[in-house]
Amino acid sequence: MNQQIFSTLGQNLQRYRTAKGLSLSQLAQNTGIAKSNLSRIEQGGGNPTLDTIWKLAIQLDVPFGSLVASINTPLGHDGVQVKLIEQGTGVPQVDAYWMSCAPNTVRQSEAHSIGSTETVMVISGQLEAGNNGATQILKPGDSITFPADKPHIFKTTDLWSTHIVTVTYAPKE
Repeated sequence: MNQQIFSTLGQNLQRYRTAKGLSLSQLAQNTGIAKSNLSRIEQGGGNPTLDTIWKLAIQLDVPFGSLVASINTPLGHDGVQVKLIEQGTGVPQVDAYWMSCAPNTVRQSEAHSIGSTETVMVISGQLEAGNNGATQILKPGDSITFPADKPHIFKTTDLWSTHIVTVTYAPKE
């Protein structure tokens, strides 16, 4: 990722952290991420993984898309690339992502915010997706919707898989 991406991510992270009234120390303790690493991310440095960004979004109780908004380049790690296509503004909030996974990739995702769901539609390749223990094999044109507030998984075969992922967040009370 280039410096502009890191700078944008850092600015978004700092804005949401301060809006929640959290210090770097508090966020570090809540996420299990070293305070020095969080500081580097906020300053536009470091090299956060997708898992780290998701963990921060969950702890800040904001959609993943809020942290990566304004980043026009796919974010990637371990054979997975993700790009925010559109961040909804309605209720419930729905964010749409383009996602590409390299052959023989296994992507284990932690639970997202309570009440959230994910819908995955395969564009090309083949993908096994869903909640742990309740996955489906999807081919182009197939889709699945599952609770995203439980751990879930994406697995590819020996082909690249491209898909659209929408995350629907439960309305805040």
